[in-house]
Amino acid sequence: METSVPGRAETRLQAKILTRLRDAGPQSRIQLSEHFEVSRTTIGSELGRLTALQLVEEIGPAASRGGRRSTVIDLAGRVRFVGVAIGATSVSAAVTDGRLRVLAFERTECDVRQGPEPVLELAMEQSRRLLLKLGVDRPMGAGIGMPGPVDFSRGIPVSPPIMPGWDGYPVRDVFGRQFDCPVVLDNDVNVMALGEQHAGAAGTAENFLFVKVGTGIGCGIVARGELYRGMDGCAGDIGHIPVADSGEICACGNTGCLEASFGGDALARDALAAARSGRSPLLGELLARDGTLTAAQVGEAVAAGDATSVQLVRDGGRRMGEVLAGLVSFFNPSLIVLGGGLTLLGHVLLAEIRGAIYRRSLPLATRNLPIMMSDLGPQAGVIGAARLVSEEVYAFPR
Repeated sequence: METSVPGRAETRLQAKILTRLRDAGPQSRIQLSEHFEVSRTTIGSELGRLTALQLVEEIGPAASRGGRRSTVIDLAGRVRFVGVAIGATSVSAAVTDGRLRVLAFERTECDVRQGPEPVLELAMEQSRRLLLKLGVDRPMGAGIGMPGPVDFSRGIPVSPPIMPGWDGYPVRDVFGRQFDCPVVLDNDVNVMALGEQHAGAAGTAENFLFVKVGTGIGCGIVARGELYRGMDGCAGDIGHIPVADSGEICACGNTGCLEASFGGDALARDALAAARSGRSPLLGELLARDGTLTAAQVGEAVAAGDATSVQLVRDGGRRMGEVLAGLVSFFNPSLIVLGGGLTLLGHVLLAEIRGAIYRRSLPLATRNLPIMMSDLGPQAGVIGAARLVSEEVYAFPR
């Protein structure tokens, strides 16, 4: 069991070196010297200190460029982060190395409406189990994403519509006391956007939108390579943008929100109505078989060619696309990535969203705009959460 934890960067250059190794992978001393435009002596001195702090290590000689070979440097093998993704219906945890590669992962079904104590206890138990499995006593930091508005500076959720009992709960402090390490809390879609930026399709995109379509609907905004949270941390809360043809009451108390017309709960509600009314005999059979209907059963019906289910998905995808078309006109992203549980609905949903965006947006804004599904699945959140806390840990302390 590893009982000691690596130190922290002591200079700004050390912090930049750690971030460079995280994002670009192992680098030779010469590469680092050239990238930061400093002397090899300076790089050597800073690397020596980072080695003493157990943050980096030599992993072998670099390829020859003529003359004496340089040494390749990587983040130390004992650097470990915990990433936690709390969703509306599940909790996932992972332990990563310093470059945010997932070393151990666990996902458990869980209703976030149970309240903070049981849900956080599950997340902490998952994390402890994974750390024990890897022989790690204490991580360097833990990042957490959760499905609601978050006061980033205080580490607490703020009036989350689908999370009764969570308002103001000291999530960051509870986790920090448990693991005795820095903890950072953010909205789930923000951390998913960071995960997509680090390990997914958005790795080379400077300006992109990550749209989570699940029980809730949200949007992570990355502009000029940086996550944009807005003045109070609630930028991208697109689930509460009103849509024209919906009068459904939303969990936030308003009517006509996008989330109320096509979030996971909304899709289950409409599928249940279709099953009970007889409009979809197949959904009726699935209801009788399972005793309930969720987005997963709708996806099963769509795959079987059920016309009613296909129409439900198309209607929801159209509404999603119309909202996103407004964002495209406003933000002009270079990429849109879709993630979250409802992406299991597959091509029918993606095609409808794409069609609405391309119809409603100006050609100049969409002629070079890829719209795709994330291929990271549930790991987007835990990788992004680890990325989130790595920004804190690798930073030069102010």
